[in-house]
Amino acid sequence: MNPWAGEVSLCIDGVARRCRLTLGALAEMEAGLQGDGTLDLVGRIEAGRFTSRDIMAVVVAGLRGGGWEVTAPDLLAADIAGGPVAAARAAAQMLARAFAPDA
Repeated sequence: MNPWAGEVSLCIDGVARRCRLTLGALAEMEAGLQGDGTLDLVGRIEAGRFTSRDIMAVVVAGLRGGGWEVTAPDLLAADIAGGPVAAARAAAQMLARAFAPDA
């Protein structure tokens, strides 16, 4: 994985998957957030007021941006190594890397 390119790794069903929030993935994610924008989502995560739906939206978007054509229903039955904590950590890292200013 290349963190400088905004990539995060998440192990799903025993396979390390590349996650990356591309512009297209972010736009798709926003469309599914029912009126909430990405900045609203980032604010909820930073404040610790996020929901499992928020985490699922970011993870699905990141996986799709990383090249895996997955849907939220696909992940409902999947085994994410590290469980919800690992998924939340990956979501936070993806958002941080997607919006980090260039060094």
